[in-house]
Amino acid sequence: MARDLPSLNALRAFEAAARLESVSQAAGELHVTHGAVSRQIRQLEDELGIALFSKAGRGISLTPAGRQLRDACRDAFDGLREACMALRQDQQQAPFLLACPGSLLARWFIPRLDRLNAELPDLNLHLSASEGELDPRRPGVSATLLYAEPPWPADMQVYPLRQERIGPVLSPRYAGAACLLDQPAEVLLGEALLHTRSRPGAWRDWAERQGLDAAQLRNGQGFEHLYYLLEAALSGLGVAIAPQLLVADDIAAGRLLAPWGFVETRHQLGLWVPERQPQGPAQQLADWLGKALQQADA
Repeated sequence: MARDLPSLNALRAFEAAARLESVSQAAGELHVTHGAVSRQIRQLEDELGIALFSKAGRGISLTPAGRQLRDACRDAFDGLREACMALRQDQQQAPFLLACPGSLLARWFIPRLDRLNAELPDLNLHLSASEGELDPRRPGVSATLLYAEPPWPADMQVYPLRQERIGPVLSPRYAGAACLLDQPAEVLLGEALLHTRSRPGAWRDWAERQGLDAAQLRNGQGFEHLYYLLEAALSGLGVAIAPQLLVADDIAAGRLLAPWGFVETRHQLGLWVPERQPQGPAQQLADWLGKALQQADA
């Protein structure tokens, strides 16, 4: 069926010249040369086997066949424009579904959600939280905010936002706090450490970056998800390992202490967008997240 149609570029050049009654003006509208439009029209006439324009002084005029094709092209291109406008409008009104870890949503994102909605009112953001493994390719998901280690997959547009930093935190209410504060990091080798099954290697990564023997670490109470781990630390149950981003507000408010600081890991927080998704809204969100994270660090 496609072979029954002439070149769409030729039809577009003809439609512009017929509507404007000028090859030069058509060339200006299409941002091509006068010669390019003339060649497209000649190609179309050769393919159809009929003249579409005739000379009229220094200008051109449509033949009866040209007028017939002009009307058909006008209707077809008007229909295409309307369909494309409707699709763009539907896309603009469609919700932008962002998937992210529940702990990140609860501890960092939700406190800033009012500001995001005020500054990006057209985004129509919907949120999907999970403490399990997030699948950025899941159908219906517009983008996924997650920590991962490069390199990035080829079928994803990834907007890197910040390097992950992790460190031990504890509540001032913790019964053993007085014995731990002002001590070097080695003191934690004798402590039963709170940990999470969703990130089993976090304590080991921290220890290795501190030059400590990770084999000497002792696991205390374990929790299924990071959110529960941090709640346990806030309740004074022990020392937990946490991403700096998720505990920064608690540290600023004095609810948690981080006496040994934070170290960078190989993971990066990034906004993952499938290549099939329009990148405009994702770029807006990535820019907003980047600014919000910079302000959080200030």
